[in-house]
Amino acid sequence: MTDCPFPDHRTAALALLNGDHRLSRKAGQFLGQLAVDPAPLSPAQENWLAKLLVRASLPILVVEGGQ
Repeated sequence: MTDCPFPDHRTAALALLNGDHRLSRKAGQFLGQLAVDPAPLSPAQENWLAKLLVRASLPILVVEGGQ
């Protein structure tokens, strides 16, 4: 996997779902929703996704407006 940040939440969610990462059922449902819903993330959703990415040793997510 590359160290480049993910360009959007959909790509990040799909990387987590398609990788060999341990996920709870709740996390899987959350990521499935992110993969199909283009709506912007709430701060709480951004935080949870960031935690899942860190836990899986994946790159960060680039948040719109610059991070």
